[in-house]
Amino acid sequence: MSQSEDITTQTSAVTNHEQKPIHIPGSIQPHGVLLALSSQLEIVEVSNNTQKYLGKQPEDLLAQPLSYLLDSKKVEAVKQCLEKKIGSSNAFKVLINTLNGERYFDAIVHRTQEAVIVELEPTDSKSELSFLGFHGLVGEAIAKMQSTSSLREFLQIVAQEIQEIVGFDRVMVYQFDESQAGSVVAEVKREDLSPYLGLHYPATDIPTQARELYTRCFLRFIPDLTAEAVKLVSTENFTTYEHLDLSYSVLRSFDWCCTEYHQNMGVKALLVISLIQEQKLWGLISCHHQTPKYISYEVRKMCEFLGQIVSSELAHKIIHSEWDYEVKLKSLQSEFLQSISEADNFIDALIKPEIRLLGLVSASGAAICLDNEVALVGATPNIEQVHQLIEWADNQVNDNLFSTDSLPKLYPEALTFKDTASGLLLLRISKIQRYYILWFRPEVIQTVHWAGNPNEFIQAQVDGSLTVPVRKSFAAWQETVRLTSLPWRVCELESAVGLRNAIVGIVLSKADELAKINLELERSNQELASFAYAASHDLKEPLRGIYNFSTVLLEDYAEILDDDGIECLQTVISLSVRMETLINALLRLSQLGQAHLRKQATDLNELVAQVIEVFGASRQNSELVDIRIPRPLPIVQCDRVLVNEVFSNLIGNALKYNDKPQQWIEIGYLDEDTLTQRHSQANKDENTEKLLTPSQRHSLRTSSFQSPIFYVRDNGIGIPEHHLETIFRLFKRLHSQEKYSGGTGAGLAIVKKIVELHNGQIWVKSIVSIGSIFYFTLE
Repeated sequence: MSQSEDITTQTSAVTNHEQKPIHIPGSIQPHGVLLALSSQLEIVEVSNNTQKYLGKQPEDLLAQPLSYLLDSKKVEAVKQCLEKKIGSSNAFKVLINTLNGERYFDAIVHRTQEAVIVELEPTDSKSELSFLGFHGLVGEAIAKMQSTSSLREFLQIVAQEIQEIVGFDRVMVYQFDESQAGSVVAEVKREDLSPYLGLHYPATDIPTQARELYTRCFLRFIPDLTAEAVKLVSTENFTTYEHLDLSYSVLRSFDWCCTEYHQNMGVKALLVISLIQEQKLWGLISCHHQTPKYISYEVRKMCEFLGQIVSSELAHKIIHSEWDYEVKLKSLQSEFLQSISEADNFIDALIKPEIRLLGLVSASGAAICLDNEVALVGATPNIEQVHQLIEWADNQVNDNLFSTDSLPKLYPEALTFKDTASGLLLLRISKIQRYYILWFRPEVIQTVHWAGNPNEFIQAQVDGSLTVPVRKSFAAWQETVRLTSLPWRVCELESAVGLRNAIVGIVLSKADELAKINLELERSNQELASFAYAASHDLKEPLRGIYNFSTVLLEDYAEILDDDGIECLQTVISLSVRMETLINALLRLSQLGQAHLRKQATDLNELVAQVIEVFGASRQNSELVDIRIPRPLPIVQCDRVLVNEVFSNLIGNALKYNDKPQQWIEIGYLDEDTLTQRHSQANKDENTEKLLTPSQRHSLRTSSFQSPIFYVRDNGIGIPEHHLETIFRLFKRLHSQEKYSGGTGAGLAIVKKIVELHNGQIWVKSIVSIGSIFYFTLE
């Protein structure tokens, strides 16, 4: 939602109902009783309505032990609350003898810094709600919420299900924006009530104190906004309880501004459920009723539970709501980069076809600036205006990526072309050579519907401060917002960054610019790795379901299936296992993309010995394999766990792809001291000579050996020469799944990734039927 700067100023203004702490009101709502206990469970403060509910005057209860009122079992339950963290609550049924006989109450117990709070609400229910009973009441609602991937539909279902449970006249889902103003994004209401859907509310409508309490206490219930608060009474010896913290109290009384605000809306009963996203208040489920309405504590707990389910589902729904659009942008980017890499003329590749460059960030126009040459695409300012805009950007914009949805407010000259460029996304490819891509969006005159004029109620005081009294009007009021475009979305900014990362290698020739772009490419790769990890992780759950249901069908319904049906199910199970293996490999590779090396001095002799021991324990006839280590391996600085994985993969492949009756594996390293010896051995060993090409032998002889070159050599089946450049690709297999004990084809891709994380290199030399040598370095 876009707002004027005046509205933003209101957000930070001090309002006249922010000054009194609302969490220590010194009173409660009258539909229950409150007892404050010392750490010895002595009653030190009570609400002044105990005669009505318990048949005992407050002075009769003060200074009495809790056992005066509750039996020993319930006292013990309260005592356990002393060990819980502040704010954690426990609830149970209690039976209390009153003047009118035995009466059941819902007891809600929590601990504060200074006391244990016991709140009693009368109830007609005599038994605790079982887990199955609770699940039966909320299970259907949860199933409906999870039935859609659309965020809008999801929130509307949430409103419908909560309304069905509580029976209030109106249930709204209210979402906050960056300025803490909010809007109604879903609504279920009585037919005769005016709609609030789509209306916006300024941040000042919900005081900062109230917002903070909503992040700690996830449900607020006021059954009667007209009810008079009940004062708390304490013993004279316990003055510290004059300011009892009722932040987590279910009976905490309400502030007068809350009463007036909602009564101005015609509301007499209120239920509010917090929606938390990433530990911040994302929004509220607000339930209004035109007459006083009480709902039981059990129903409220159901609503609170559903609120937590909604909060946990929000992130998933938000991701899915963006998913299709992000996939579209990534597809466009992929096509775009391919055409650029193949084109002879860089500008032509950028602007033809023009829809591709514009679609990359959903812009209506673009300008490509390479030094003084400017090419325009779509609806844009003229070339002279673009040159002036770039001059301004050179002086005012420091970052490589800059975006605004209101350019005229930052660059007044843009008023003359606001119809084509009220929004600007600027991508600096090179400041030294003035390589830019600018995308434009036109002015979109927006009509924001407010629940009352947000400016009308601000009052200036004598001392110059601003106050916001409680509003009386909630009639829809329109504000026209000009000089703004549609806002740039995060995924569009990421798409622009991805484009920059990819094309700088084509555009730039200076080494310093290339160094900077490598850093940005690394960040982009990490984002892509995160994307791959999230996608792979989400694939595992449905795959697990396919496997489990197929297994159930085989185990429980085999007798009613024919042979073809059983064979098909067995194939499904086999393929799902195979798919999960591939997904696990992809997840592992994605994790490596985000890994941080934990380098330490590592004795490779111990590490390799551990790897060999593992293979020896799991491999039959391991005595037939000759493991050769010509000399002790060095101690190197590396990530021990990851390098263990390198040797495990290379040694494992050497064992797997070997059909010789006399199998051997050699593990060693090359350095300057052993070069002559190695070269002499190669001259004596014809096979080794074949494995080292002339250029490779020259490289080894002339190397300065700042770091050793490790190798794993075998006498296995070898690798055809035309496959040597492709075997490090993900899921690249040279043999069918049935040969050589299967595998995913991800092992060498993982090895390559780990070596590159150590700033090293890996390569292979191989001759079919003779063997292979894998070389790698660790910096």
